[in-house]
Amino acid sequence: MGHTCGVTSGKLLGSVQVLIDLANAQSRCVVYHNGWMKLGGKGSDQDKSVARIHFTVRSEPDPRFVFQFGGEPQCSPVVFQIQGNISQPVFSCKFSADRNNRSRSLPPDFNTNNKRWTMRTFSGDRDKPGRERKGWMIIIYDLSGSPVAAASMITPFVPSPGSNRVSRSNPGAWLILRPNGDSVSSWKPWGRLEAWRERGPVDGLGHKFELVTDNGLTSGIPIAQGTMSVKKGGNFYINNLIKGGFVMGSSVEGEGRVSKPMVQVGVRHVTCMADAALFVVLSAAIDLSMDACRLFSHKLRKEFCHDEQESFF
Repeated sequence: MGHTCGVTSGKLLGSVQVLIDLANAQSRCVVYHNGWMKLGGKGSDQDKSVARIHFTVRSEPDPRFVFQFGGEPQCSPVVFQIQGNISQPVFSCKFSADRNNRSRSLPPDFNTNNKRWTMRTFSGDRDKPGRERKGWMIIIYDLSGSPVAAASMITPFVPSPGSNRVSRSNPGAWLILRPNGDSVSSWKPWGRLEAWRERGPVDGLGHKFELVTDNGLTSGIPIAQGTMSVKKGGNFYINNLIKGGFVMGSSVEGEGRVSKPMVQVGVRHVTCMADAALFVVLSAAIDLSMDACRLFSHKLRKEFCHDEQESFF
């Protein structure tokens, strides 16, 4: 046990009760308690032998944008913004699984010689039908039809030698992209998502997300990492560890279940709808990673297996 308020053991000293009314908490900061309070219900307030604790309980408004996919990401659905009981379409999606066109979305300065970012496969599995999952891409469009965000599978998902699973030592990866300039065919990396299939008592989808800095693709800032159950699914979260507070969260259904991700984004992190689109496409990438990390002894649905020949730009 760590040191907390001078206590080094795990013994329960007591409990306190604080009444909280959230009626006004959505519009302003509210302090519910700030001061000393005795632990437990025994003893009078004047009894100096009774243990006391000094603490503050307060709430701060944390408004969020809420979005939901109208269908599974691989089915190219419409994305709705949810406000109470009202659902309004704000984005559309286009998913493709083009195995023959792996680099159409890469930025002009992409360095394929960089080992950190190169599209790697195990030599024994390269070009074997069904032994690698590559070329997946999903693009988010605004209501005018302009692309505002994209996720491109930059590193194929391949099984480790002698197994049917994507290992942590050789994860698949996505680039999360935003438009770069006025050209609809120019993209700039915003983030990088890795995913793999965890071994252990609970079969899990491991993931790691990092922001790409202005220094280029060779450096990144890790901001989220975790594991969720392959069977039950879970939630993907990003929290601001420096300033505190919620950044985004999205739901992910378990393997084989119909998944229509629900995405929440903190209002303070969105200056325009293009910002929100980045979080929406990131949620699509983590959801699609559940399928990309499916055991290679199982077949994928037809949406993941065809080669698209059309251009999306």
